Amino acid sequence: MTHIVHPYSHRLGIIRDWKSRWFGMGGKYRDFLKCDVLLRDYLTQRLRGLYVSSVEMERGGKSFRIIIKTSRPGLIIGKSGEGILNLKKDVLKFLSRKKIPISGDVKLDVEEVKSPESNASIVAYMVAEGIEKRFPFRRVMKQTIEKVMANRDVQGVKVYLGGRLGGAEMARTEELKKGRIPLQTFRADVDFAREKAHMPYGDIGIKVWIYKGEIFADKNQRK
Repeated sequence: MTHIVHPYSHRLGIIRDWKSRWFGMGGKYRDFLKCDVLLRDYLTQRLRGLYVSSVEMERGGKSFRIIIKTSRPGLIIGKSGEGILNLKKDVLKFLSRKKIPISGDVKLDVEEVKSPESNASIVAYMVAEGIEKRFPFRRVMKQTIEKVMANRDVQGVKVYLGGRLGGAEMARTEELKKGRIPLQTFRADVDFAREKAHMPYGDIGIKVWIYKGEIFADKNQRK
């Protein structure tokens, strides 16, 4: 039997880096891991609708840095930086409410995603947004795939939907693919994301795979 492996974790340490970068010593590993998991879930819910690609975390000796990658940084930063200040206050309140110790100063950085149509997380949210607006799901899938394939760096895309599609009584799955997606090739740059479209009759699950070519090591690195 074949095993389905997450395309991101499958390539960790090969062409992907960890989304949490720190070193846990002196029994702090458990606290750091709990903080990362709870905070990432909180920020994902808090920033839903702001086209956030990923939330990364870095810890140093005296600092805790949260990097939010989004295609619309202006929506998060707000007018004259008010949005990011309010977000930082909410993060500190959340951590104190969950009784999570913080070592050092908390910093929030917002980075812009240059090509949102080739980012799986943003594309998955675009599909969810279209379905929540009650557009026909097949049209949403087709238009999304055409938008993604219009990018030069994209060589393949697959969109999968599962649930009560179109409000039907019986749940089913639909899948649409264009180009190629080599899931078992380590050097293949496959971006993957999951999302949910919240409907009155239940959630619809969305999965998106985007293949952006193969990554080879530099000649200098090989030497």
